[in-house]
Amino acid sequence: MIITYQYFFFSFNPTPLLRASHIPISLDPAPPLSAGAIFDESARKDDEVFRMAVADLNLNNEILETEKITISVEFVDGNNPFQAVQEACELMNRGILALVSSIGCMSAGSLQSLADAMHIPHLFIQRAPAGTPRSSCTLASRSRQDDYTLFVRPPVYLNDVILQVVGEYSWQKFIIFYDQDYDIRGIQDFLDKTSQQGMDVSLQKVESNINMMITSMFRTMRVEELHRYRDTLRRAVLFMSPATAKAFITEVVETNLVAFDCHWIIINEEISDQDVQDLVIKSIGRLTLIRQTFPLPQNTSQRCVKHNHRINTSLCDPKDPKAQTLEITNRYIYDTVLLLANTFHRKLEDRKWHSMASLTCIRKNSKPWQGGRPMLDNVKKSGVSGLTGFLEFTDNGTNPNIYFEILGTNYGEDRGRGLATWDPVHGLNGTLTDRKLENNMRGVVLRVVTILEEPFVMVSENVLGKPKKYQGYSIDVLDALSNYLGFKYEIYIAPDHKYGSQQADGFWNGLIGELVAKRADVGLSALTITPERESVVDFTTRYMDYSVGVLLRKAERTVDMFACLAPFDLSLWACIAGTVLLVGILVYLLNWLNPPRLPMGSVSSTTLYNSMWFVYGSFVQQGGEVPYTTLATRMMMGVWWLFALIVISSYTANLAAFLTITRIENSIQSLQDLSKQTELPYGTVLDSAVYEQVRSKAMNPFERDPMYSQMWRMINRTGGPDNNVEESKEGIRKVQCQHRVPECRGSTLDIHVS
Repeated sequence: MIITYQYFFFSFNPTPLLRASHIPISLDPAPPLSAGAIFDESARKDDEVFRMAVADLNLNNEILETEKITISVEFVDGNNPFQAVQEACELMNRGILALVSSIGCMSAGSLQSLADAMHIPHLFIQRAPAGTPRSSCTLASRSRQDDYTLFVRPPVYLNDVILQVVGEYSWQKFIIFYDQDYDIRGIQDFLDKTSQQGMDVSLQKVESNINMMITSMFRTMRVEELHRYRDTLRRAVLFMSPATAKAFITEVVETNLVAFDCHWIIINEEISDQDVQDLVIKSIGRLTLIRQTFPLPQNTSQRCVKHNHRINTSLCDPKDPKAQTLEITNRYIYDTVLLLANTFHRKLEDRKWHSMASLTCIRKNSKPWQGGRPMLDNVKKSGVSGLTGFLEFTDNGTNPNIYFEILGTNYGEDRGRGLATWDPVHGLNGTLTDRKLENNMRGVVLRVVTILEEPFVMVSENVLGKPKKYQGYSIDVLDALSNYLGFKYEIYIAPDHKYGSQQADGFWNGLIGELVAKRADVGLSALTITPERESVVDFTTRYMDYSVGVLLRKAERTVDMFACLAPFDLSLWACIAGTVLLVGILVYLLNWLNPPRLPMGSVSSTTLYNSMWFVYGSFVQQGGEVPYTTLATRMMMGVWWLFALIVISSYTANLAAFLTITRIENSIQSLQDLSKQTELPYGTVLDSAVYEQVRSKAMNPFERDPMYSQMWRMINRTGGPDNNVEESKEGIRKVQCQHRVPECRGSTLDIHVS
């Protein structure tokens, strides 16, 4: 970085006709007044304003009367302190009453030492490189008597302001971005104080090629790291020049690194009204801007009139284009010239003028200017009102007057407004609250892409020539959010009617593709959250969990006349029938071998037919007509009755269960059963989450599952179109008309078949 320093010399030609009684005998007549200036070679506008100020004052007869100011200006490299000292010595050799410099801290320290040695008042106006925020200059600490450097710009209070602002916002975790030209040592005190308060603060340097920096982050960071980084960006502080801040905000917004609920603070003394407007337009979420401001008189007619001097209208009129582009250093340079002119005026009136001889600062025996101390004291005692307000100096040579303006936007606003002010004496004047993203998206219009899927998104009205009207569960959620947050939306259907999957060329199709290509702001559908989709888009909190469902046609029910025989197997019925025959024969044989005694004239009824009938009647618990009184027969029948009781009880229980709980048996109860069978063809919705899950598990060589491999062969038969469908409705129609089995979301199938 190159810093140029300019030196200005003022010379006054005092009136030749002066009464001798007014001039001390010990002093020489006042010589011509001259001042030198050293400017950074990149600060050409400082030179322009400096010359304009001298020209204005030379026309003001009330301050200098007939005297005129002469100046000498030199430009130096800001990173070359030796050059700055060399040019300053050349100016002192010509003879100057004061030295004005608008440079950086590196060369200012050398000029401070030179001014102290030669007793030349040095009015230093600190300039930050490339418009970045200022850092405090760590110049040599000297006693008040030996310090000839006056700090025209007030001390750097950026750390104090930002610390109070983040405290008012109750931030506990945020990241600080700073550009490559900013001296990071400037916020060391701020970092120490935030650490003491328990804040979690991160730092990141923004390179000059912002696009390459962002691209490198996407290339090197894993998905979970990007998500954590994106969450960190919700609260950020930017120590940048306005130009760098605009480019950085544009890049992170276009790459979707920041969300709508982010809140960023940009702090820089050099933020113009045009910068405020541009930053608000380029940013999203909430934005807070902290900049230096200068008090303006309530009476517009007094803005350009400061006591006995009228400032050039192009510099003091806020509506003038030139005034709108003024830098802060330009304002302080103009006021410095005004201050020196008033100082010279008082010196001329007092008639206590010390002649200014040329100084040679290179030689060892160089003597300082004898009039340097009186001139410095007069400068310190002076005070003027100018473009920066009231310019004065404290005993330690600093300007105490500085004011900060805090501007901001709320979520959804497109114009910055005043929030508070800050000054070193009163601190923060105003209330700052970090509001959450509530109903603050007024005026925002979101473009929403969707996929028709009952009952989540459906077309309720489709009138020719008019926009479609939608309804459904997801539409109800979107309407509720719209009413709560205040935004409006436009819905359109994804051109290919697909949810979205990554293609061979790396691009995404369907709904996800619309979001990735930024043709849509929000995707609304019964969209399944998968790791692949999460790597390119952000999902809301899920509101429904589901499992994979399988849809089958119901089997036709038939009426069986022999359903009463169902409780027992056919082989069991055959055994029961054989047992009845066997027991009947045994009863007959026992009675035939040991016939009972009959009364006189009675005929025996013991026949094979009667025995069989008796056994059958006792089995069905209906009794029999033929009594058997022999002991062997009764023992035989007792065992038979116990057997009959057990069989009949079991039959009754099974029959009741069979008739009460009737269900259609299904051979497919799980995905394993589905993969093992080949009779029923099955498929799913193309490019759906189920389709991608089966494909990825079947094609992954590191976790190849035989079940998914078999399923993928069936689903991908002839390239997929035979068994798969474009949408769930088509799959349900195939099941109704054909013996096909679709795999879909369980929730979707439940709703369609209910």
